[in-house]
This record gives sequence, structure tokens and C-alpha cells, in this order.
Amino acid sequence: MSKSHKFAYIHVIELTFCLMEWINITESSQIKELIEKSNDKAVIIFKHSPRCHISKFALRNFEASFTNPTEVDCYLVDVVNDRLYSMEVKESLQVQHESPQLIIVYKEKAVFNTSHESIDGADTDKLLLRL
Repeated sequence: MSKSHKFAYIHVIELTFCLMEWINITESSQIKELIEKSNDKAVIIFKHSPRCHISKFALRNFEASFTNPTEVDCYLVDVVNDRLYSMEVKESLQVQHESPQLIIVYKEKAVFNTSHESIDGADTDKLLLRL
């Protein structure tokens, strides 16, 4: 008499995460400061809606694939709770408002911006290395 055995196969996926150190934009003065700071080194602004599943997904994917090779400062704007600052970013950098949205600021200008499923940490790494 033979015994039958059932086996469960478990697939393990190894992921490498960059522990993001976000600087939350909570004051208007921070926007002016980060734009000035961009004269020396690029900065990243991520506009995020905590109510939106697409925004949460984009943020998680960005954090999972971004290695920050040039050690830029990364700023986060909550477009729901800090809408005024989100709009100030839009006006100061002359970019169309979107959420989620990733903006690279360099030499006081938005040199790159993208949104939704086009936000990619590895592509951002490559862009930063070219600046």
C-alpha cells in the first residue's frame, strides 16, 4: 500500500529596498529652500495622496526600486492634507499638478517630472547620475 504525500511549494522573492528618508513639506518656506538647494544638488519631490491606491502603489514601487545613488534629498508632499503646498510646488516649478507625481528639481527648475505608472526608481537613479 503506497502513501501519497502532498507538498507545498513556497517561492521566496528577494527584494532590496532603499530605506527612504522622506522630508515632509509642511511649510511654505521649505519649498523656497529646496528650490535654492537645487543649485548645488538635485532634489526630488514626490506628490502623494494617502487616499489613492494608485498613489500608494506608485510610492511603494518607487521606494522599492530607488537606490538614491547621488544621495539627494527627497521631499514628500501630501496632496490631501497639505494641498496649499502642493499647489505652491506646481506654481513655483511651473509643472502641471498630478498625483502621484515625481519631480526632479535642479538649478531651480523642474528638469524632469512624471506621474502614475511612469514613476520608476531605477529610471530616476539613471537620470540623477546624468545631472
